Amino acid sequence: MQATKHEGAGNDFLVVLDPDDTIRLSVGQVRLLADRRRGIGADGIIRVGPGRDGCDLSMELRNADGSEAEMSGNGMRCLAQAVVDAGLVAPPRFTVATGGGARTVDYFPGEARGWARAGVDMGPVTLGPDQPQAFEDRKARNAVVGNPHLVLLGPDTASVHVAELGPMLQSGFPDGVNVEWITVTSDDEGELLELRVWERGVGETLACGTGSVAAAAAARSWGVVRAEGAVRVRNPGGTLEVTLGTGDGDTTYLAGPVRKVADIEIHPGMLS
Repeated sequence: MQATKHEGAGNDFLVVLDPDDTIRLSVGQVRLLADRRRGIGADGIIRVGPGRDGCDLSMELRNADGSEAEMSGNGMRCLAQAVVDAGLVAPPRFTVATGGGARTVDYFPGEARGWARAGVDMGPVTLGPDQPQAFEDRKARNAVVGNPHLVLLGPDTASVHVAELGPMLQSGFPDGVNVEWITVTSDDEGELLELRVWERGVGETLACGTGSVAAAAAARSWGVVRAEGAVRVRNPGGTLEVTLGTGDGDTTYLAGPVRKVADIEIHPGMLS
């Protein structure tokens, strides 16, 4: 079986092209392929199938633990590079059917070999009610970006024990949840959100696209970032740009760099 590996802000995926819709990966196979010592290593495995529901392609996304995920913004951007390189679609724009709904992707090859920039229509963000906190500088609320999130605003993301708190917070949600810790800061380019994330089915990752969108939407609802323009979200693996709509139900947009890592031929013994 052939695959390619890509990363977007450090969020890495194996992409398997399956235009004939014949490949089925078991939970055990996904776990082995995603294992960073015994397999190839990845935050998730993406199988690209034929189009459906009027879309050019379809995506099946599996987390590193083999569980299914509805949507991944960085995964979609990695998928974009794989399918354009393979000639399955022509840039700059195409559509993909996902577990979170149809998504439009914009893809632009970069100047350096193996690099590109991709943006994804992430659909609307649905915010839950603001959850009262004991301290004024801390806030929390749920958000849905095709998949579920819990966004927590605090004074310092660096001190958060993500590996301890992530599973603890996730246990309160029957279907799991992605947890984002954010704080407002700035750099030479201006205001941005600092983010760390615990992803269900994976653990702490270097970046999360849907998490960046959820974080930006929650931050704007709290009035801690400017009301107009894009919100930059600095993940540990790189900075992503989130464009939010101005009204309830408006779509959102995620953009950032993507890099091809490798062409992979998976030994049959890995799948037996």
